[in-house]
Amino acid sequence: MAEKNRFNPSKLHLSKWTAVKPQNKEKHFLVTKLLKDDEGVVQQCVLEAVISHREHVIHWQILTDSGHWKQGWR
Repeated sequence: MAEKNRFNPSKLHLSKWTAVKPQNKEKHFLVTKLLKDDEGVVQQCVLEAVISHREHVIHWQILTDSGHWKQGWR
């Protein structure tokens, strides 16, 4: 079982991520926005591909899977 990336979801804004298995030649991403519920709890985040600037809305917990995501740009 892969290790989990550990981080505080409220500190995700502007963090950098590398996809372990790039799709559509998109490997490096930046968290550009945090989507929160009415209580201010982070629910989702917007990942922007660095090269194509395409945006993807994902649940922030997906980033904890180190089998799919690495913190930083590698």
